[in-house]
Amino acid sequence: MNEFLAGIEQLAIVRGVKASFVAYPIVNALHIMSIGALLTSVWLMDLRILGAFRSLPYAAFIALLRRTAFAAFAGALVTGSLLFSVRASEYAAMPVFLTKMTLILLAGANFLVFMRRAKGGDEPAGGIAAILAVISLGLWTSVLFAGRFIGFLN
Repeated sequence: MNEFLAGIEQLAIVRGVKASFVAYPIVNALHIMSIGALLTSVWLMDLRILGAFRSLPYAAFIALLRRTAFAAFAGALVTGSLLFSVRASEYAAMPVFLTKMTLILLAGANFLVFMRRAKGGDEPAGGIAAILAVISLGLWTSVLFAGRFIGFLN
């Protein structure tokens, strides 16, 4: 595993990011922007599922925020992968990084359960949807906190 991680750190694009004065800060800023968009859209979606913003049409609001969340997650995935690759061996050994990755997987599983349970129509699927929305809020907020701790615990 160490060889694999060291190999990631030696990829041309990774060496380029390391060598550039501006590349790493730009990738980092784009990662923060993606996370901000992701968490904002997830929070708004989950709050709507929990009954907030009732004046906004449920289905259209959720559809817009879901697309935003997917795009933001894709941006966070690409930029986060680049940030990880700069110090892959170090990050892979950090419990807080592994915690963040676990939380992301749990948040994804929670979303898949929600999608299976969601009924069509203009209103949320009832009690289970509310429980899943609360879990989502907790998981994605925890992902944010774990990610912030990575920079301070290395």
